[in-house]
Amino acid sequence: MEEPHQTRKEKNSPPASQVLALSILVPFGATLLFLAGITLTATVTGLAVTAPLFVIFSPVLFPATLVIGLAVVGFLTSGAFGVTSLSSFASMANYLRRSRLPETLQHAKWRAQEIVGQVAHKTQGAGDSEESTAVETGQEAQSEAR
Repeated sequence: MEEPHQTRKEKNSPPASQVLALSILVPFGATLLFLAGITLTATVTGLAVTAPLFVIFSPVLFPATLVIGLAVVGFLTSGAFGVTSLSSFASMANYLRRSRLPETLQHAKWRAQEIVGQVAHKTQGAGDSEESTAVETGQEAQSEAR
């Protein structure tokens, strides 16, 4: 049932949790995607620059092994940043698709009032219990004094 005071814009606007998730995850994912691109570019550039060194300095195996190892680490790091970025974007999309807040504002107010009523009832019960314990203790003390 529609409430008459809701406007068309309020019905179509995304919930605050979705806006918050979007504002946090988009910069995070974009940063990781940027890092993946920069790492891949630096790795390819470094490999292109050092490839002629392999031909010139082929007898020296340790530097060649070191450069190849660094190139592999660069590719793996680039891939890890890319996968993490795509994973965060997929997670964000999945969250935004699934998140629908079931409670309306009126329902949330009603639940808060119900909880306050329950707490007040429990507090009153505890006070009554303490009062009856005090009365019994007073009566026992009077009977012992006689």
